[in-house]
Amino acid sequence: MARIPDSGRRSALRIIAGLTGLAVVSGLVVSLMLFPFVGGLGVITRDSIQGFQELPAALSTPPLPQRTEILAFDGSPIATLYYQNRAEVPLMSISPNMRQAIVAIEDSRFLEHGGVDLRGVLRSVTANANAGGVQQGSSTLTMQYVKNVLVNQAATSEELAAARGKSITRKIREVRYAMALEQQYTKADILERYLNIAYFGAGAYGVEAAAHRYFSKAATDLTIPEAATLAGIVQSPTLYDPLRNPDKSTVRRDIVIKRMQQMGFITQAQADQATQTQMAGMLRPTTAQNGCTSSYAPFFCDYVLRVIRTDPAFGDTSEAREAFLRRGGYRIQTTLDPIAQQAAFNAITSRIPVDDPSGRAGAVSMVQPGTGQIIAMTQNRQWGTAGQGNTTYNYNVNASMGGTIGMQAGSTFKMFTLAAAIEQGIDPNEYIDASNPKTFVNFTNCETGAVYPPITVHNSTTSGILNMAQATAYSTNTYFMSIEERMGVCRPVDIAESMGVTLANGNPLIRVPSFTLGTMEVSPLSMAGAYATVANHGVYCKPIAIAAIIDRDGKRLPVPSANCHEVIDRTAADTVTKLLNGVINGDIPGRTGAPMALRGRQAAGKTGTTNDHAAVWFCGFTPQLAAAVWVGDPRGGFKFPMQNVTINGVRYGQVFGSTMPGPIWRDSMEAALAGKDILPFDLQTPIVISTSVAPSPSAGALESPGAEDPGAIDPNSSASADPNASPSAVSGTPPATPPATPLPPAR
Repeated sequence: MARIPDSGRRSALRIIAGLTGLAVVSGLVVSLMLFPFVGGLGVITRDSIQGFQELPAALSTPPLPQRTEILAFDGSPIATLYYQNRAEVPLMSISPNMRQAIVAIEDSRFLEHGGVDLRGVLRSVTANANAGGVQQGSSTLTMQYVKNVLVNQAATSEELAAARGKSITRKIREVRYAMALEQQYTKADILERYLNIAYFGAGAYGVEAAAHRYFSKAATDLTIPEAATLAGIVQSPTLYDPLRNPDKSTVRRDIVIKRMQQMGFITQAQADQATQTQMAGMLRPTTAQNGCTSSYAPFFCDYVLRVIRTDPAFGDTSEAREAFLRRGGYRIQTTLDPIAQQAAFNAITSRIPVDDPSGRAGAVSMVQPGTGQIIAMTQNRQWGTAGQGNTTYNYNVNASMGGTIGMQAGSTFKMFTLAAAIEQGIDPNEYIDASNPKTFVNFTNCETGAVYPPITVHNSTTSGILNMAQATAYSTNTYFMSIEERMGVCRPVDIAESMGVTLANGNPLIRVPSFTLGTMEVSPLSMAGAYATVANHGVYCKPIAIAAIIDRDGKRLPVPSANCHEVIDRTAADTVTKLLNGVINGDIPGRTGAPMALRGRQAAGKTGTTNDHAAVWFCGFTPQLAAAVWVGDPRGGFKFPMQNVTINGVRYGQVFGSTMPGPIWRDSMEAALAGKDILPFDLQTPIVISTSVAPSPSAGALESPGAEDPGAIDPNSSASADPNASPSAVSGTPPATPPATPLPPAR
């Protein structure tokens, strides 16, 4: 593109330097152009000149909003996000046909003027005066670029109105800034900037996005009729949209082609051939996907955006973080493993289809020990606001991140009690009375020291005189209540919170006797992070979803850290691993985790079934991967328990952690780990644990291999708890408002 001739530059300089003589003329011209019949013209002109002189000479041109690509860990696409569908390209990547078409129709003297075309102004003044109103504009491409910049910079509705409105103030600003820009940039620079900022209708900003939107090609490949079509749109993006108004768009296109021929950009033969091209035959529209809704991992994608909107790493205020997203132009590399994601989705939907008539749901969160990276986050739902199997709630995460108020986790909480017991020196080989039922009278309040009223707890699996390995394998409630009573409930809760577990509503966990039985409403992601901590030898890494962000200039930006740090010592963590490994791979007959054994791999884990089967869980890990699976009903677990229910055509009298979430966990893990090294648990100085049977165990009421305690607390127990706790946290009876997800009825 040619530079502006020296004569044009001298003309622009004379306008600035000779404002004393020419400002009156320029102000008068602008005033006449905009207000041909307004009284008090002298006042308008005087005020126009004063406003012109007071404006800064330089226009701030911040980066334009661009598309952001959200990528999986391997660089494959997850989603595209944009506030303006734009992909900036250099001028040399824009077809000469397009450059010529836009100049021909919008600013034929673009190469000659210095930002303001006074000849064009006078011509439009005459036309407007004859018409009795504003019928013909006089904005150059440079002035149009200025207007677009001011629109993009507008932070308030008032600023936006000022940038778009037909006011003399707006025109003054455009003139001032246009003249300054012509001194700062070459004509090629200005044309490139204009073609990247202009709106071409149908959601396409900039010529590259427009070329893809209408013709499914790059801007560098635009033909004469295609370029003329796009150039014709900018005057009225809705009226001349070829997808909405092909006839009007064709008429406008042919006007552009005629101007291109008149200016010598194309020959008459080329013009004739271009105008004969049928609009319908040219169009090859492509709809750009925007946001997470069309992603194969919509709930994880939404979680990534919520991290950006809430984490101070992306701005000190919510407004700053939202502005960060609006700017766009980023490549966000997430931690998601597409193979693990698809494996988890297949595992859960093969057992609970998305639109299963039961309305039951499930969620899977997978976290890498040692890094905190979330490699999978899925559920048996599609993203949507209405229809069977659709939801916009992410069942994996806390309410503040788009989730729910959580689900009771059942016996998966016994892991925290194990860690506290080992840490405080309780011998795993000690045999403890775990009779059924058993009443506990020595629990005390963590803060006040007050003694809780007696609480009676039942078992539904093996009862008797058991050691820690046996009680863990059988998930015997009264055993865990016994050791929790001995050491107090405070430390197990502290350990859980240090591993990132809180109530899913954001509040701290409640320190009550029933803690070890899992009466707290939590999220799968927090539980996956907690079990990953044990796999990582007691070092907690906050689950993270973003591995790196690269901006439009190739600069790597700061992202949230996993902040890995030790929360329990390695001996305690490794001993817990040994105990949980026995649940899956041990030699104790009737262990609850036996069905979850992985082919050729050692694993550790724990089942969980809540009171009245309101929710069922499985949490577990290998050295490389931890995962938590929840299954229940988002309409309310107590109202719609996992009992007497038909799911995927199979009738279940009772669903345990080992009968549905456990197999989902197993299948997800095996597929996610396929091809990965088979590693043993690297356990340092674990306490030697005996699995021998006690001399005189009582007759255990083992219902079936893999079953675990669902109904733990005697509903007639008089135990009390924190006044803020739900009734289910103490008595095991359903609360008035079920502690399940506050969602519309699932479909």
